[in-house]
Amino acid sequence: MMTCYDNTVRTIIDLTDEQLRGLTELCRKEHISRAEAIRRAVARLLEERAAARETRRDALNASFGLWKDRAADTDAYLAGVRSEWER
Repeated sequence: MMTCYDNTVRTIIDLTDEQLRGLTELCRKEHISRAEAIRRAVARLLEERAAARETRRDALNASFGLWKDRAADTDAYLAGVRSEWER
């Protein structure tokens, strides 16, 4: 019978004494192993990063083409904005 962790890789991590105490306490309260706690933490970090990338992508997609209906000359507009830097 295969488990969901049959394709796992061992790794070594360095933790501070404070981190180790916190991890030990968390594992005791949750009744889980250190390895399981770290797997959950890594999974959560990866999910958060993926969500952040999706949010940035959505923001870029929403802003794409915002100026398409403006009659302003881009070069003139940029020259005006850049002239403010000299003030």
